[in-house]
Amino acid sequence: MKLPILEHVNLEPLIEEGIDYKSAIKNHLLFANIGREKAAIVSKDNLSSALNHKARIGNDYKVYMLDDESFERLYHKFQDIQTSSDFEQMQTNASEELIEAESELLEFIQNSQNLLNSEESAPIVKLVNSLFFQAIKKGASDIHIEIHEKKGEVRFRVDGALKKHLDIEKSVTNLVINRIKVISNLDISEKRIPQDGRTQVVISGKTLDIRVSVLPTYHGERVVMRILMQSESIPTLEELGFVKETTQAFYKLLNHSHGMILVTGPTGSGKSTTLHSFLQHIASPDKNIITIEDPVEYNADHVNQIQVNDKVGLTFAAGLRSILRQDPDVVMVGEIRDKETAQIAIQAALTGHLLLSTLHTNDATSSLTRLMDMGIEDYLLSSTLIGVLAQRLVRKLCDHCKVPTLLPAPVLKELNLDERSVYYKAVGCRKCDFSGYNGRQAVGELFIMNNEVQELMKRGLNDHEIREVMKSQGMETISDKLKAMMKNGTTSYEEALRVGIMDR
Repeated sequence: MKLPILEHVNLEPLIEEGIDYKSAIKNHLLFANIGREKAAIVSKDNLSSALNHKARIGNDYKVYMLDDESFERLYHKFQDIQTSSDFEQMQTNASEELIEAESELLEFIQNSQNLLNSEESAPIVKLVNSLFFQAIKKGASDIHIEIHEKKGEVRFRVDGALKKHLDIEKSVTNLVINRIKVISNLDISEKRIPQDGRTQVVISGKTLDIRVSVLPTYHGERVVMRILMQSESIPTLEELGFVKETTQAFYKLLNHSHGMILVTGPTGSGKSTTLHSFLQHIASPDKNIITIEDPVEYNADHVNQIQVNDKVGLTFAAGLRSILRQDPDVVMVGEIRDKETAQIAIQAALTGHLLLSTLHTNDATSSLTRLMDMGIEDYLLSSTLIGVLAQRLVRKLCDHCKVPTLLPAPVLKELNLDERSVYYKAVGCRKCDFSGYNGRQAVGELFIMNNEVQELMKRGLNDHEIREVMKSQGMETISDKLKAMMKNGTTSYEEALRVGIMDR
């Protein structure tokens, strides 16, 4: 069969209902109008697979063969349309189809180096957009893009753990990073110094704020993008997973008109989210709420937010001083890092403001010692501090694949766990992306500054001794909450150990 051959033509894709373009493109069968005639387009290199596929689908269009360059041009146009439609329909497609579309796009990019002369080229733009969407779909908080000796790699942080997403060719990775720099208003020619920026992307009609950090490394630049949440995404204390008693006690504390409330815990334990949850609970038109944060992680309604900027002298301490001249009712300081900030915060709490902030301590009572180490007198602390919440984020076992497990007798004895209870371990399945865990829950211990604690502080007891007294009076620790989660099958021993079940 001799096919008519067309050379040096620039055809446009023919899109009609009833044709599975995805499988046709895979078999190198394309469609276009030749004059007024609908035609099937093939190339010499992949002739047999294209004709076999045409026969299978029962298509009766006349077949034309194109020279390699003309076919490649039309093939690229089909690929662009295909990837566009894939990513426009993201909210309705299954995750596996999206990953397949993304890998096809990646293969297309890597096999089309002539298109890769710019970070503005359509495939690169689509690849970056797809990374954002995949991150949202998987519930990632951060996107990491890094360059190694021979390739680039993309990883997502999901439920606090980094997980590899895909490998990218080194040359493509550089273009992806340049594209991210362009949309973040960063200098693409500067590759020697760290750069920080911010951008917004619209995914499925939702606007997302993305904080971008670029760092030069030995093999090239690496980028970390933090996906920042909007106010409608800020969960309530109940949604965070705190037990009912803790949330009720905290809502009582938030009724105070002045004093200091602290949230403590290590980096990544959800302190900022909890603080914003408090602010959304107490926000109302009759309150002036001002925050100073580094960085501003939530775009919150009814709250005036200030971003720390050390370059121009806008530190936590300087910002806090200025806030107090703005007639605030509630002040939130992202973190008490130094003596100066601590002293101004105490003064603010003493002079009729409700002040919320965070500290890096392992448990609630340790915050007393930390603030005293910063130079705060114990009598000032006892009269301003209302309560401290120490919290952690615990990964929850996937209900679809968790299996019962036996814990060693020494572990049961050390943790004082009931040997008759059933405990579970992580396995991994498609539902949880083979991690064994699905979602996270906040656990916390609430330490309330009451008259008895004030008396203990006057007598000179240290934070450990105060902690023992509070435990004897029924204060539930993070370790107690983790044991309860293990007993009801919410989390595993391995996860409880990682979070701090051994911290008494």
